Amino acid sequence: MDIDSDFDYTTTKGTKGEPELMQMDSAEVSTSKGKETEDISKSMEKLGIEESSSQFKRKPVIIIVVGMAGSGKTTFLHQLVYHTQASNIRGYVLNLDPAVMTLPFGANIDIRDTVRYKEVMKQFNLGPNGGILTSLNLFATKFNEVISVIEKRADQLDYVLVDTPGQIEIFTWSASGSIITEAFASTFPTVIAYVVDTPRAVKPVTFMSNMLYACSILYKTRLPLVLTFNKTDVTEHKFALEWMEDFEKFQAAIASDSSYSATLSRSLSLALDEFYRNLHSVGVSALSGAGMDAFFKVIDASANEFIDTYKADLDKRWAEKQRLEEQRRRENMEKLRKDMEESRGETVVLSTGLKNKETSGKTMMDEEDEEDVEENYIETSTEEEKDEIDEDEDEEVSRFSF
Repeated sequence: MDIDSDFDYTTTKGTKGEPELMQMDSAEVSTSKGKETEDISKSMEKLGIEESSSQFKRKPVIIIVVGMAGSGKTTFLHQLVYHTQASNIRGYVLNLDPAVMTLPFGANIDIRDTVRYKEVMKQFNLGPNGGILTSLNLFATKFNEVISVIEKRADQLDYVLVDTPGQIEIFTWSASGSIITEAFASTFPTVIAYVVDTPRAVKPVTFMSNMLYACSILYKTRLPLVLTFNKTDVTEHKFALEWMEDFEKFQAAIASDSSYSATLSRSLSLALDEFYRNLHSVGVSALSGAGMDAFFKVIDASANEFIDTYKADLDKRWAEKQRLEEQRRRENMEKLRKDMEESRGETVVLSTGLKNKETSGKTMMDEEDEEDVEENYIETSTEEEKDEIDEDEDEEVSRFSF
């Protein structure tokens, strides 16, 4: 490169044909640079090093399965895995439940291979729920590696099926759950599948509690939510669809109940009317496999909705987060600059509050030392007085000696 620059400099003082030589040299330099970049990229591919791509990808679609304990969530995920294999759908399975003993399906990435749930309970002296939460927190610290693994296989996958812990609040309302969902949503289309136990939801109060929880998950994650009514082989989910579509039918079903929870559900049903309109729902059976085709159709529609609607809001929130971090960084740098100017190159002592504690500690120690000195002075004075008294007594005794 230095030789070429020298050559260009010497040819600037020549004849008329010299500009052509300069153009030829620049073209040769550009082609050589292109070859160098190609060689570097080939060598990186041989070494297995790939450039990190932070671009959003339309495939695969992330399906995060959540649900109450006993709703058939793991069995439903097993049926999804079976359906993808039978239908030649390229699927990828991720298990985030550290406390599960055995899985009825094979997981490509399993949290149990990284974090040992029982060891976490012993080491941190935790109970079952605390152990699950701590294990999930530990796994979330390295979740960028999971994203990179899925990115490498993105062209070979259609769906990523994610199984979550049975305690739904551990995932939906924890910091680690938010980190995982945001990491997925920032890279791939992400959909939440909320599994509902249909036979238990026959009661209007139980149905309303499930809908409230679904509403909270929707507004917490800000991702498309699919209401998945499971166990339709036992109880059909038509009643739930009617209650969601017709406000009066739900009021008629709950009219006979005069309890406080029924009164609350009656008043909340009208408020959730707008929530039902923008919500996808499907009925499935994890035992018989009914409704799987309809489920994946709803998932595809929700993925398109994510790209059209939710992605823009996610980008705004991400940009706002980056702006706040940049502002905080600038404020810290400005504060540091002012401190350096005021100190004029001297050592800067940060006001962490420890200095005050040390000074107060020193004052307390000084006061204690003063008290000790006073006590020692009093003791010595009393001893001297005792000695003087003893001497006086000895003198008196010597006077009256026999």
